[in-house]
Amino acid sequence: MRISIVTGFFLPVPPVSGGATEKIWYRLARIFAEQGHKVTFVSRRWPGLPDKETESGIDHIRIKGFDHTPYLAVNLVLDLIWGIRVTRALPTADAVICNTVALPVWLHRIRPSAGVVSVVMGRAPKGQVAFYGDVARIYSPSTSVAGRIASQGAASRVQVTGNPVDWSRLSRASRQGGNPVTLGYVGRVHPEKGISLLLAAVRHLASMPGIPEWRLKIVGPVGVREGGGGEEWAKALQDEARLSTGDRIEWLGAEYDPDRLAALYGTMDIFCYPSLAEKGETFGVSVAEAMAARCAVVVSALSCFSDLVDDGKTGLVFAHRDKNPYIILAECIARLLTDPHLRLEMAARGQERSRQFDYPEVSGRILKDLAFLTGADGEKQQR
Repeated sequence: MRISIVTGFFLPVPPVSGGATEKIWYRLARIFAEQGHKVTFVSRRWPGLPDKETESGIDHIRIKGFDHTPYLAVNLVLDLIWGIRVTRALPTADAVICNTVALPVWLHRIRPSAGVVSVVMGRAPKGQVAFYGDVARIYSPSTSVAGRIASQGAASRVQVTGNPVDWSRLSRASRQGGNPVTLGYVGRVHPEKGISLLLAAVRHLASMPGIPEWRLKIVGPVGVREGGGGEEWAKALQDEARLSTGDRIEWLGAEYDPDRLAALYGTMDIFCYPSLAEKGETFGVSVAEAMAARCAVVVSALSCFSDLVDDGKTGLVFAHRDKNPYIILAECIARLLTDPHLRLEMAARGQERSRQFDYPEVSGRILKDLAFLTGADGEKQQR
């Protein structure tokens, strides 16, 4: 098959400047190419990268994009402009996979030669599904998001794929079991991710009697351009945390190298992801990565995590809507700190659960569906 993949307007591919979507679809594109498919990738023009090149079997087209802004309305306008530019750049193909908002609205009508149109719903739908009448498939990262898409009249066209993780690399990186016990967070350091809640929880944890020694690693970008809450906000958090927990918290910044990131996950015994983004979270890639690295995970009670975390079996879920959620989070962490057997057992079950999101598993599901949509599976049967 000839497959085109389009990402957003603000980051390049290969993901030299981070980006979960860019990282995921670059890896999937390489797998598609390795299996003999002709793959074209459209992403943002970037210093040091040519506008056109063939790399790892992928034909790259890089066009002028924009920096991401903190304003949704502005980003939607930029996405619209980006979609117009992409429409002009796309080659003839059998299928095109869009990680954008506006482009799928018109692409099939304006450029039918671009191929069967599918869209990846990276975030919870905000009404755009009503404009996707010509989209053949809507890929959802979780059952929770799929339900929201179905409720907007697209039940027959939605398919849950999950977001892939490098399960093999992460499972090999597991090195837990040291002393003190290591807690961890990996993701954007932003208020909606519940960072303040996590720090309140560990402050409470520090005051609880009979708790084994622990430390906390926080890994992720703080700059607004990279999706963080900003340097000033992060520094205030760090200063406050230092006063109450001393040197127990290590702020490591963003890490984009896959081997170094896997190694960091591998040092974490307990992974905490206390996100408060009720409408923003769709799957929890960091949670799946931590589970693959054999971490026992604690997550907030967002429905998007339900494909991964079965409370009490593959992880712990805390009631983030409670009056004092930091106390409940601290108690969940304390439960795992004081019961090593439970911690290890839960981590092992979680690792096995996350295996279904390994790249070969997810890529196989997508390729099978694209073959169905384009009729390629029928051609194989005829041969």
